[in-house]
Amino acid sequence: MISGLERTLRQGGLGNPDVNLIRTPEGFVVVKDFAPRPFWVRATLGRWLTRHEQGIYRALEGIDLLPRLLGQVDRYAFAMEYRPGRLLSRALRPELPGHFLTDLERGVDEMHKRGVVHLDLSHRSNILLGEDGRPVLLDFASAIRFGSGGPLRRMLTSWLALI
Repeated sequence: MISGLERTLRQGGLGNPDVNLIRTPEGFVVVKDFAPRPFWVRATLGRWLTRHEQGIYRALEGIDLLPRLLGQVDRYAFAMEYRPGRLLSRALRPELPGHFLTDLERGVDEMHKRGVVHLDLSHRSNILLGEDGRPVLLDFASAIRFGSGGPLRRMLTSWLALI
């Protein structure tokens, strides 16, 4: 049992972490944790994905539509800022503020300028309608990050963004 566990937001499958809401003295945080997976998964894929996703969040630090990375918990888990909101759905369309799509496009453009392509934004559970009416982008486990600038990076980022 995780200390301070408020609730599990998403139960992971074999190759995915559990996503837990944790109560701390400073407030709520989200912890993505591979510890419940079998040893061979957490020691390979789990460790790699934990490092990979943290690297993506570091590269995107300062983009206000993403939760802040708070740090590594252990080699199988890391913590992020909790950003409450509701999963994007067609039913929410009437509630979306006029600036929502503009804010989303701005955030995605900023990600692409930093060489990061999410690759899974079509999955609505990766975009929340935040309590402030703005988008919140989540789950960068499948994201790709390209190194320094140049024509190849711009071409690949643009091409993958279309996908």
